[in-house]
Amino acid sequence: MSAEPTAPIRVLVADDHPIVRSGIVALLGAAPGIEVVGEAADGAQAVALAGAAAPDARPDVVLMDLRMPVLGGAEATAAILAADPRIRVLVLTTYESDDHILGAIEAGASGYLLKAAPQEEIIAGVRSVAAGQTVLAPSIATKLVQRMRGGSTASPPPPALSARETEVLRLVAAGRSNPEIARALFIGEATVKTHLQHVFEKLGVSDRTRAVTRAMELSLL
Repeated sequence: MSAEPTAPIRVLVADDHPIVRSGIVALLGAAPGIEVVGEAADGAQAVALAGAAAPDARPDVVLMDLRMPVLGGAEATAAILAADPRIRVLVLTTYESDDHILGAIEAGASGYLLKAAPQEEIIAGVRSVAAGQTVLAPSIATKLVQRMRGGSTASPPPPALSARETEVLRLVAAGRSNPEIARALFIGEATVKTHLQHVFEKLGVSDRTRAVTRAMELSLL
């Protein structure tokens, strides 16, 4: 007698950057056993979407950014869990300061990962949190241990982007295509590609989504 098929993990993605959100949705949508059931552009929308569905159709996991307009991720996490404690929240952000980490955990988040993490780590994090486990990025776990011990470590300085490279990357973060960026900055499309290639090299990434998330993590955007 064959076992009944397992229901997919329902995920709500909350992130205010369109290109980042679409990248996360595409990543999870292609992962076996995971279904993206909603997208939110701010914390208030995430709270509304998480609570609007029928109880048996609500998300199992909310993938939550921290810095969003209207309502921040930590506040949204607390509101979602107050309304339905069965929902699990996995923070996926570029920020790893002690205050951000502790704020999210105190709000009830079950995990804390960085957007620069490998795609496999993000997918595994969703599955682990849905299964009731706690997930922490290695750097986050280290920071928590250091805070408990009263220690700290110095971070290397971030790479320097030129003013034009930053302009191009801001437009990428806003979801603009290369032709749209070229028109907005009155430069050639080939020049846009050259600037992006320099950005990729400086940030140590290989695609547009990773470039944006890495730049935000380093406070370059």
